[in-house]
Amino acid sequence: MRSSTFSFERPTAADRPGIAQPVPRRDIPPRPWLRILLAAFALASVLVGLWEGYWRDFGARPSIANSYGLWAMQRRRIDTGDGGRTVIVGASRVLFDIDLDTWERLSGSRPIQLALEGTSPLPILEDLADDPNFSGRALVGVAPDVFFSGYEFRGKALDYFRHEGPGQRVGQWLSMRLVEPHFAFDDGDFALATVVHRQAWPLRPGMTVHTNVRKLAVSEADRNTRMWDKVENDAAYQALAQSIWIEDSDPPDKEQRAEMDATLRKQIDRAVKVVAKLKQRHIELIFVRMPSRGPYLDIENRDFPRAATWDVLLREAGAPGIHFADCPQMQGYLLPEWSHLAASERPRMTAALYRIIQEEFWSDLPAPGNHDRVSN
Repeated sequence: MRSSTFSFERPTAADRPGIAQPVPRRDIPPRPWLRILLAAFALASVLVGLWEGYWRDFGARPSIANSYGLWAMQRRRIDTGDGGRTVIVGASRVLFDIDLDTWERLSGSRPIQLALEGTSPLPILEDLADDPNFSGRALVGVAPDVFFSGYEFRGKALDYFRHEGPGQRVGQWLSMRLVEPHFAFDDGDFALATVVHRQAWPLRPGMTVHTNVRKLAVSEADRNTRMWDKVENDAAYQALAQSIWIEDSDPPDKEQRAEMDATLRKQIDRAVKVVAKLKQRHIELIFVRMPSRGPYLDIENRDFPRAATWDVLLREAGAPGIHFADCPQMQGYLLPEWSHLAASERPRMTAALYRIIQEEFWSDLPAPGNHDRVSN
């Protein structure tokens, strides 16, 4: 008995070997394509304008993005004629807290800023030690929880610098001129995906809250960087930044402590080795411990005590160092979120640090007040 369900199958090329198959054609009906394009552009402009307006109202202003491309531009200066300058490496404290304008005014020469947020300076220092074009001085920031842990939040900077292609360089140039100076929302902290990710989504069983560090600073074209004024002036945002620093800050257990001790030993050995290489090349280096305070400082002292870290580093490396706790000139500053100076404090701190270095370590630097020449 024939089934009541019929199957209609379209013959395929496999069913008719050797027979050319017609190309399907579909007429596209006329559409007002110009008006559609203009409407799409208008809608996109409105949405971008609303997003820009939202972040402007939040307190954001256009600034140069502190990208790997921007870092690579500064690193490249060492190989293109500026290798004799003072180079700053370290984490965010020497990035945010040292004012390049003040240093240049005092010394007559503008430093090259190569510090990276949340990133150990040792890979950068090793790279400089191997670069015959580097003949200047190195100011090395030591943030204990970064330096002695070997943490490398932005550890891809060197790889980007070494493999940066012409297209990336052109893109960086265009972005710095056509996008970044005009749009406040052009910041990774304001990206839509980032905003969606940091919403208070329900946690699955066993998950704990982990808040990524929010925007803290703004940069200029040569990476002269300062704290974003919202961190200083917005009490709620300041409290948020503080809360992030102490999140997941329970004391390490015995196993974690042993692992931390082994890691910091490796980092000290690594530093000793690179300092020795720089000394062989007659390159001067100074370690600097910038200020921190409050609960953040308490955590640093607990997890990375000075006697087991800073003191050992200077003794074994045979290198000079400046610790803020030893210098009254480096104390009493405003650190809104406990870890970085307010923007207005940077010139005063930089001048104090420069004077200590010039008077006690690098005496051939121009004495403050005796050098009026400004060099680019």
